[in-house]
Amino acid sequence: MSTSSKSGSGEFTGRHMWMLAIGFFGVVITVNITMAVISATSWTGLVVDNSYVASQEFEEKRLAHQAQLDAGWISSLSYAGGQALLSVADGNGAAIDLGQPVLRINRPVGGHDDQQVTLVRQPDGTYVGPVALSPGVWEALVSVAETPLGPYEIHERFRIEGVAP
Repeated sequence: MSTSSKSGSGEFTGRHMWMLAIGFFGVVITVNITMAVISATSWTGLVVDNSYVASQEFEEKRLAHQAQLDAGWISSLSYAGGQALLSVADGNGAAIDLGQPVLRINRPVGGHDDQQVTLVRQPDGTYVGPVALSPGVWEALVSVAETPLGPYEIHERFRIEGVAP
């Protein structure tokens, strides 16, 4: 009576372990490469070009904003009918002349559909500018380099429902 050891179909061998390890690490490496390619070809995440300069400008903007709040400035930025509307008034309700405010509007993520418009002052002291927005979430930033109380910025995030005007 002889017993022979055959490599039958139910036996787990070193070859099976080798194939299992190759398959597992192949999936891990493939997923890592895919994610690296997707991240390298999508939004960079860059918020400022030079963080050192941005940190220096931050304090100037903060102090200007505090001075504007102390003076009673009230700002309102809205969108309706294909136009952006900016209203800035002092503590007495008088419109403030901002010169030529610039509106930059974009999607919060992705860096697409970006628009920039110089707002035009109306006789009532408000500012308007044409902006075509499709449905979804948008971020808007109005900035003026110099006002009587320093630089001015207003930042709004809003959602457009339905169809674009």
